[in-house]
Amino acid sequence: MSQEKVNRYKEEKANRKQILAKEKRHKHMLQFVGIVIALALVCWLGYSVYDMATRPDTSALTINTTALDEYLNGLSE
Repeated sequence: MSQEKVNRYKEEKANRKQILAKEKRHKHMLQFVGIVIALALVCWLGYSVYDMATRPDTSALTINTTALDEYLNGLSE
């Protein structure tokens, strides 16, 4: 059992440079993906705010209800 541990340690020590490089690449890839996701969220939020700010005002909308009034008057007669 002890010899197996020694052999694993020697193998890890021999490949330590490659293992550390792989871990470093993985860490940088995760950071890059996180930055891209954060940037996408910021852009989406900015576009949403801009879209809401430049949307035309629809509060002054006029509706012609004469047909509805005539229909309701016809029902009450």
